[in-house]
Amino acid sequence: MTSAGLSKGVGTAVKREVLISGAGIAGPALAYWLHRAGFAVTVVEKARAPRDGGYPVDVRGTATEVVRRMGILPRLREAHIDSRRCTFLDADGGEVASLDPRALAGGAGGQDVEVRRGDLAAILHGLVRDDVEFLFGDSVDTFDQHGQGVDVTFRSGRQHTFDLVVGADGMHSRTRESLFGPEERFHRYLGYCFAVFTMPNTFGLSHESVLWNTPGKGAALYAVGDSDELHAFLNFYRSEPPLEALRDPQAQLDLVAAVFAGAGWEVPGMVDAMRGADDLFFDTVGQIRMPHWSSGRAVLVGDAAYAPSFLAGQGTSLALAGAYMLADALAAHRDHTAAFAAYERGVREFVTMNQALADKGAARLFPTTAQALEQRNTMLRGLVTAPSAAAPPAHSALVLPEAVPAP
Repeated sequence: MTSAGLSKGVGTAVKREVLISGAGIAGPALAYWLHRAGFAVTVVEKARAPRDGGYPVDVRGTATEVVRRMGILPRLREAHIDSRRCTFLDADGGEVASLDPRALAGGAGGQDVEVRRGDLAAILHGLVRDDVEFLFGDSVDTFDQHGQGVDVTFRSGRQHTFDLVVGADGMHSRTRESLFGPEERFHRYLGYCFAVFTMPNTFGLSHESVLWNTPGKGAALYAVGDSDELHAFLNFYRSEPPLEALRDPQAQLDLVAAVFAGAGWEVPGMVDAMRGADDLFFDTVGQIRMPHWSSGRAVLVGDAAYAPSFLAGQGTSLALAGAYMLADALAAHRDHTAAFAAYERGVREFVTMNQALADKGAARLFPTTAQALEQRNTMLRGLVTAPSAAAPPAHSALVLPEAVPAP
């Protein structure tokens, strides 16, 4: 297969074919911009349909400009969750402070939006489903790179040769493992484990979150709008990752129950609800840090390349901004090696700044000592009467180039 390529202001009769593995956030966003630039795009996703549900996510700073250029910012504003209150509790369930969420996370003049992850994924999928080939219920089995392209064999048995392959398949990326080796080479463990699931809203919570803390432990209930369902979250500090529990669902349940045994407030009921949840997700809190994001004709984007962790609160925004920058680089450079180098130069500092936010996130949400917790609580009480915080500079540190060019 001959790779013709595109550059700004230069058309071509032969479209480059790109395979994107992963149909979450980064994958469809990249597919949109690549299609706009004249590429033929295929997206493969192991799930049988676009994934709905999931914890709420934020679109902030530079990423807000990306979705504006995609034309979907009005729809995201309509889907905006509009969380109005975040209440922090002590070990006995007493109120420490009740704040406007923007006092914690900061905001850019009301431009940032928070939406259900499933809503964002559905909007992105709807934007490109008529222009891009989606292969749901399938995944890449093997790929073999050579001078003319990448020979891909799918789990379904289908085979095809693509010019380029993109791994947008999340923090536990199989594409990354195939290209660069085991995840542990690039995973930076941040010292926490968490379990997230849904449970009935029997507390009358609406448009708000409630966070309970003791040193090294946290429990949160998040009411998205007036839903009769809550997002429940149990988080705890652990010096070393519980590797055995990561492979054993029952061990995960037992570990979380043991950690929170004897806890106050509504935590016992949350642990009971966790045991009966059909959507429980357990994992460690970590980041992906890599010296390079590409190898030959394959490249990574989003969490697969630079997951910042929920402590940074920037995973979705990095995915959207990174997808835009990768598409722009591929549209601007005929040679994929030059394109991937330009992508890394353009995004690396932005990624580094946003990953650094995780340290502040851990200190604010999950202090590990009694002294640190009291310092955090004192800070929260001071924010009650303070104006909303300014958005961290990292959120908008990336200046986007002109819109990805059409052919």
